[in-house]
Amino acid sequence: MALMRSWVESANFSTSDFPLNNLALGVFSVGEDEPRCGVAIGDKIVDVAALEEAGLMDLAGAPLFDVPFWNELMEAGPEVWAAFRARMTELLVEGAPEKAEVAPHLVAQAEAEMHLPFLVSEYTDFYAGRNHAVNVGTMFRGAANALPPNWLHLPIGYNGRASSVVVSGTEVRRPLGQLKPPQAERPYFGPCKRFDFELEMGAIVGQASDGPVSVGEADAMIFGYVLLNDWSARDIQAWEYQPLGPFQAKATATTISPWIVMAAALQPFRAVGPEREVELLPYLQEPGPMLYDIALEVALTPKGGAESVISRTNYREMYYSSAQQLAHHTSSGCPMNVGDLLGSGTISGPVRESRGSLLELSWGGKEPLELASGGVRNFLEDGDTLTLRGAARGAGYRIGFGECAGKVVAAMALPDWAK
Repeated sequence: MALMRSWVESANFSTSDFPLNNLALGVFSVGEDEPRCGVAIGDKIVDVAALEEAGLMDLAGAPLFDVPFWNELMEAGPEVWAAFRARMTELLVEGAPEKAEVAPHLVAQAEAEMHLPFLVSEYTDFYAGRNHAVNVGTMFRGAANALPPNWLHLPIGYNGRASSVVVSGTEVRRPLGQLKPPQAERPYFGPCKRFDFELEMGAIVGQASDGPVSVGEADAMIFGYVLLNDWSARDIQAWEYQPLGPFQAKATATTISPWIVMAAALQPFRAVGPEREVELLPYLQEPGPMLYDIALEVALTPKGGAESVISRTNYREMYYSSAQQLAHHTSSGCPMNVGDLLGSGTISGPVRESRGSLLELSWGGKEPLELASGGVRNFLEDGDTLTLRGAARGAGYRIGFGECAGKVVAAMALPDWAK
């Protein structure tokens, strides 16, 4: 697909994350105004709530955008999703007859504050990237037993905390928790010393279910995608996770990008999944390409220092797609809700420069990572800012997500009752 030209000139630049092909969805505010639904176009935001108020956006015979979240559009269903994209294209395409009516409702992105773009119903995180799973398994169990016996048969996951999901730009406080170094006789309570990021994509469920669905049906239920950083306290996790898996180590925060890229915008970038070493059971088999060719990178900026891009990889490295994850999630009869968020699992490539966490990049702290500013990292330090970026790249344009960033700040002081 070629670039679709808009009368908003900045949307036609090949470096923009937000051409007319994209129409990413966010929630923004300016000054003291209340948050509102908006669509990114170049370096601007179209105030969609204002368009609806002005009679320029009537899709369902009732207001959809009078609330500061996109869940109402999700609930309206795939036909309305398509009608929304078609109408936004009509209003923003080069030569649009209604340009003069739409132009007053543009806001500069630089002047806006971004908020969570949807109400997160529930959050599930997966462990579905093979390179990541092999790396972590090799560190802790040796190469011969790197993958658990079930890993090639199903997407492993755990239920996380929707209450901890935050939007890009939110500071992330170093967690406190119970820790037990290998040489210690007893655990102690204190700040995490091995705080980490995980590069992931998040899939947003846009249609509810009340029983098992196929992979194809699950794919149609996915409204869109965000970048996702699954912050992880590795030392807390090492002590707590047996036998039931992650709990407090993953509960501190999950940062998502402020812009939802609708699944429709990513259709030209479909990618075939990996060859299967073990044939999947029928309920997990894909009817077609289920992944996307989305280039991803992670940058680390220390306090007062220069940014270092520490990892580059691609979403097509995943072993299980979001559609397979969603289908598996429903297979027990588990109901899925509009606004459910599914974390893909860490997206690592086959070489060191493409690993999606510091645990892997520093190989458990044994191989410190060198930064552009001259420092090194085994794990994150206070003052570090982690920024995830991603885009699918077409001929002369890109479909981007904006930045997914968070700064690590010091742990809270231990209260007297915890000392």
